[in-house]
Amino acid sequence: MRLSFPEADIPDAATLEHGRKLFAGGSEFLKGVVAMDGLPPADRSEVCFAGRSNVGKSSLINALTNHKGLARASNTPGRTQEINFFTQAESHYLVDLPGYGYANAPLAVVEKWQRLLKAYLAGRASLRRAFVLVDMRHGVKPNDREIMELLDKAAVTFQVVLTKADKLKMSERDKILKQVRSALAKHPAAYPELVVTSSEKGDGIATLRAIIGTL
Repeated sequence: MRLSFPEADIPDAATLEHGRKLFAGGSEFLKGVVAMDGLPPADRSEVCFAGRSNVGKSSLINALTNHKGLARASNTPGRTQEINFFTQAESHYLVDLPGYGYANAPLAVVEKWQRLLKAYLAGRASLRRAFVLVDMRHGVKPNDREIMELLDKAAVTFQVVLTKADKLKMSERDKILKQVRSALAKHPAAYPELVVTSSEKGDGIATLRAIIGTL
């Protein structure tokens, strides 16, 4: 029997090459958006990245684009306080959503970010998929479940990308994967494959590029 939420297979050579070419096409920061009226035209395919603070979102975007300084990494939770748009070649937007799980942010700021996030997810016709990043050392946490519920309600397909796989002992891997699969079974919008990555080692990056290239 095929496992629920298996790890994504390595794509075939042609699909890998398509993904490589897409991400060799140049990436640039376009703009940071703090309100819906600031969104760029929905004239190309778009994927967004969501994850709690310090999950490694900036590092993953930098690894995908092979551009170390594109998304600024920071040890300060909640630094990304706006929706950041990056152009990818001539055909895609990569969208960096505000980090969630910001314990130190004022409540009014958190509520503003959440309103913007809900409006974006519910109203963006060009959004092809959300990638929800989960730290492989910790598995799915309560605030990850909150963003997944938001995506369910917005009917936006989301795929879990496990980050920092190189920081996890192999003996812990099966336990974490089991916990993640169990959590995802409750979410109708969850895409039925996981992508396991390490931005530091490059694991899973080519596979994720290929997935984005096919959307």
